[in-house]
Amino acid sequence: MKHVDEYRDSHLAERLVREIRSIATRKWTLMEVCGGQTHGLLRYGIDQALDSVVQMLHGPGCPVCVTPAKAIDHAVELSKRPGVILASFGDMLRVPGNQNSLLQAQSYGADVRIVYSPLDAVRLAQENPASQVVFFAVGFETTAPATALAVLQAHQLRLENFTVLSVHVRVLPAMQQIAQAPGCQVQGFLAAGHVCTVMGCQVYQAFVDRFQIPVVVTGFEPVDLLKGINECVRLLERDQPAVINAYPRSVRDAGNIPAQEMLEQVFQVADGPWRGLGIMPGGSLVLRPQYAAFDAAVRFPWSAFTQQDEEEICPSGQVMTGLILPPECPFFGTRCTPAQPLGAPMVSSEGACAAYFSYQLPDHQVTGESLK
Repeated sequence: MKHVDEYRDSHLAERLVREIRSIATRKWTLMEVCGGQTHGLLRYGIDQALDSVVQMLHGPGCPVCVTPAKAIDHAVELSKRPGVILASFGDMLRVPGNQNSLLQAQSYGADVRIVYSPLDAVRLAQENPASQVVFFAVGFETTAPATALAVLQAHQLRLENFTVLSVHVRVLPAMQQIAQAPGCQVQGFLAAGHVCTVMGCQVYQAFVDRFQIPVVVTGFEPVDLLKGINECVRLLERDQPAVINAYPRSVRDAGNIPAQEMLEQVFQVADGPWRGLGIMPGGSLVLRPQYAAFDAAVRFPWSAFTQQDEEEICPSGQVMTGLILPPECPFFGTRCTPAQPLGAPMVSSEGACAAYFSYQLPDHQVTGESLK
């Protein structure tokens, strides 16, 4: 059955490529806002297959990439304190702050641990009552409910040795900033399907009404991506800005209501810094005051946290807002590689630069074989 499904999907993908080419009367500029989608587009050569009718730009859809360097500095400083266990997802460990990464801090003796869920960090706190466990919480609305659940569980267990250093961010404010930027080239957005499983589709209607830019909720597999592009091109050809759910098997219009209620209970929206993009109005999620006992920024205040990030030579902000493509960066593939990255988009497994480095080959095309 697996081989039958692969055969069917590869031929469906090829049909969708032909369909998009046939309906486009001009070249449209679209932006996907999810790093997983970026990797799918490049891995399967979809961007090249549609190059004559669609220009794909790559948005700030990698939360690891937009985590500010000073937040990483704070996490590194905490990890070096005696009796502190710093826990986070694996992607965060290699991303440099202004000085070091968490991986470097670990090599110098800091107790830094990889976890696969915020609840793993809660268990660490239970198992190590003599230590302070700090969970470095990263991610969009997709992962924030799990962090909220961890805080609620820690509260229920009355854990006094568990805190969260939250750098959770929100997708919609970034889309708004891109859409209202002078010279914005984006004519349609592919919204991140996993974020929409939590937040739903309805949240984009006001955005579409304001900017008159279509938004199509899109999945991650080749056929998902092509269906999303197809729907977006159709809307643009009809001059019909609208919100379309092209990922109905996972996304509902209203989203996941219990997850949204948990977010609302534990977090509040705030302005916050995004790496490469500056202060993002309404772009961050911070713990509400009633959960201050679990806020690492409150329990472990750090004066250096208020300082500005050092200026980076990596033009990550230009990459993540679609002003340049990764190969247009003067450092791409020379001074900046996954082995020795200059910036977060080359470090993270979902970064646009890492995707181009891994998949952008001259002979990479969408074929039945490449889509298997």
